[in-house]
Amino acid sequence: MQATFLRIGTALALACAIVPAASEAASIATAHTQTAMAARGSRAQAEALLDRAIVAYVKQGSAAFDEFSKPGGLYSQGDLYVVALGTDGVLKATANNPQTLVGQQVLEVHDAAGNPVFRNLIDASADKGNGVVNYIWRNPVTNHVENKTALVQRVGDTVLAVGYYTPRSTAEQAHAFLNGAYAEVERVGAAQAWREFNDPKGEFVRNDLYVFAIGLKDARYLALGSNPKLVGKPVANLRDASGKPIVAEMISTVNSQGAGYIDYIWRNPVTNKVENKTAYVRRAGDALIGVGYYRAE
Repeated sequence: MQATFLRIGTALALACAIVPAASEAASIATAHTQTAMAARGSRAQAEALLDRAIVAYVKQGSAAFDEFSKPGGLYSQGDLYVVALGTDGVLKATANNPQTLVGQQVLEVHDAAGNPVFRNLIDASADKGNGVVNYIWRNPVTNHVENKTALVQRVGDTVLAVGYYTPRSTAEQAHAFLNGAYAEVERVGAAQAWREFNDPKGEFVRNDLYVFAIGLKDARYLALGSNPKLVGKPVANLRDASGKPIVAEMISTVNSQGAGYIDYIWRNPVTNKVENKTAYVRRAGDALIGVGYYRAE
């Protein structure tokens, strides 16, 4: 017992001796933040890791699960790791807390917003064999609950996924994204641009940003990166959670000004909450194109 108190006392003394000045503490905090950001995996890195995992699973079968489940192993890079899930809902591999989760039935595991994460991973790959799922999950590097996007691929009766953490996009990023989309319409023409905007794995879907396009004559979706299945759907009467006719306002804005923005309220598919959102829109021939971002307020 005395030794225990001595160790605690020594630790307290050392802690008091090395308390940094405020400016130094701020520098340390900044360094930790920069380290965490440096460790944040990108979508491209997540795609590359998923591709490697698919190759390993095709070659090795279930023998690959042991390697997938090693924290800091070949299939664990910073905050990126592979998840292997049976279509029956049993988790086969993960490098994030494998001792607790591997072998467990996880269909009823929900994220902080109430999304059934693993069930959604299975459902996302049901039709085409691959998909994208947004949810909220603890980042093992920052130890914070953050927005996350998982890239999913089904191989036989196993679903493989790699997720990357996605910070909220800013107004500047949304505006730049829209300008890039407009330049693409000018470069390749509307028809090809719509195909690119509708590709969930393409360059015009990034974190919580995506491009939408609506015809000015019939008010139908021409492109919707977040849910291409809605292309062709008439949205002239679409309203937000407060009853605001958002599409009508978008069309009015681009017809009268050529470009602009509107504020509205919309469900964030990542947090599953209704949040304040701003969409930048501009005219592109007989259509309007837009990019929205969720405001952190």
